[in-house]
Amino acid sequence: MLTSTSGKLAGLAIALLLVVMSFAGSLAFGQFATSFSTLMRALLAYDPASTSHLIIVTERLPRAIVAVLVGASLAVSGALMQSLTRNALASPGILGINAGAMLFVVISAAFFTDNVPASLIWAAFMGAATAGSIVYFLGREPGAGSSPLRTVLAGVAVSALFVSFAQGLLVVNQERFGSLVFWLAGSVSGRGLDMLWPMLPLFAGASVICVFLTRQLNVLSLDDEVVRALGQRTGLVRLTAGLVVIVLSGASVALAGMIGFIGLIVPHITRGVFGRDHRWLLPGCTLLGASLLLIADTAARFVIPPQEVPVGVMTALLGAPLFLYLASRRSQSL
Repeated sequence: MLTSTSGKLAGLAIALLLVVMSFAGSLAFGQFATSFSTLMRALLAYDPASTSHLIIVTERLPRAIVAVLVGASLAVSGALMQSLTRNALASPGILGINAGAMLFVVISAAFFTDNVPASLIWAAFMGAATAGSIVYFLGREPGAGSSPLRTVLAGVAVSALFVSFAQGLLVVNQERFGSLVFWLAGSVSGRGLDMLWPMLPLFAGASVICVFLTRQLNVLSLDDEVVRALGQRTGLVRLTAGLVVIVLSGASVALAGMIGFIGLIVPHITRGVFGRDHRWLLPGCTLLGASLLLIADTAARFVIPPQEVPVGVMTALLGAPLFLYLASRRSQSL
């Protein structure tokens, strides 16, 4: 683990370089590989008559931008949830936040519109908030506050319930929801830049709030008695951080569907490198989460060519073994 400020700055610089390299790889690699010179010409001197330029600018560039935003948002959401609940297994996917957003998006598409994600973002927020509230209340023990084990069990149950409802709606009307199936599995492809504009203020606002919350989030890692002795009011901090989680997770689901385990594994990797100080943890999660989803999305293009594996499947393959390892360690300590 890096301990000095200079070492952590160097670590962030390396993580930023990894993002840049992953972003370039996402633009260059695929069914139709492109050279570096072609890539630079497409970005700096776009020619709409060139097939390579069209593929890079209209398909791969929006896809890479979506992967950066979604990967960073899910990683930061996971770090915030683990800090708020003091639960190493907490993440938007494990605790049902993503499943709640998905269910409400499907319900909205079933009864109102099928325009995903721009017009359904508020449905995703409502679903994320509903699922988070249910898991929070089910995870509490009378007179003892939140229980890590009960919270995880409640999250798994709520996720299974909400996903089952969503799948039931899909089965009932398969023709209407045919275009949603790939999205539900988790995908960053087929997203135009026009879909990003309504969500950019949300991502930016949540990022600004996170900057102002870093010191207060460090206080939450202390025991409740110590926090009360210091005279800190953590209720507002918890509420604000919870709203940030809902915004980031809901927008990510509305934009890219169900992408799991980014919010679980990235915070643990980042803590191993930068420690538990949120002034370094959140920026590290932002960069590593973006890199991981970019790499997973690029790798998904080569598993069963010429078809693509949904990136949500790739992240599950990466994250499931670590989740089982963390769950076994957690159960031994309870």
